[in-house]
Amino acid sequence: MLSRKISILIVDDHEVVRQGLKAYLDAQPDFKVVGEASSGEDAVRLASDYLPDVVLMDLVMSGMGGVQATRRVKDATPRTQIVVLTSYHQDEFIFPALQAGAISYVLKDVGMNDLVDAIRKAAQGEAVLHPRVAERVIHEINGAKRAVYNPFTELTNREMEILRLIARGLSNSEIADDLVISENTVKGHVSNILSKLHLADRTQAAVFAWEQGLVHRDE
Repeated sequence: MLSRKISILIVDDHEVVRQGLKAYLDAQPDFKVVGEASSGEDAVRLASDYLPDVVLMDLVMSGMGGVQATRRVKDATPRTQIVVLTSYHQDEFIFPALQAGAISYVLKDVGMNDLVDAIRKAAQGEAVLHPRVAERVIHEINGAKRAVYNPFTELTNREMEILRLIARGLSNSEIADDLVISENTVKGHVSNILSKLHLADRTQAAVFAWEQGLVHRDE
């Protein structure tokens, strides 16, 4: 008697990628693709609905990105394992994704057999890291290059100040009054903040600031 198939949710904002992955993975005797998502928001919703064993997670998508989606999927269904499948192998993608709860980090140049192996291992709670990613993780552990990852390095002091006020719920006009600057100046800073942090709106910026510990409840 066959054991239960590994259920998989595919998350990628490119339809051709999703279709190609689905066709190949569904052809595996022990896999079943239970859903496809084109955004982080859809990924969280479908993961909550289907409780998949494994989520294949793209990182760079419009709206909610893969790191935030990974964190929220793990909150919604902790038993689900996240395998990041991306083209990006820079530190600013690797470490936030792993810290958010991804068990594996695979690059899109991986062979299909290796991807299948990574999914099977993830379902068993085993991690797989692409060699380039593993090298960065080892360097991090050994303290070869990086200090603690800081997602706000590109923000100016003024932008950090405004981000804190956004996270505390202030409107643009209230921020302008508080800092004694024009509302148009505030709008310009907010636009720069969203662009530098790759966020869609001020709500995402506020959530991100809280999640990264930029503001605290006792402030």
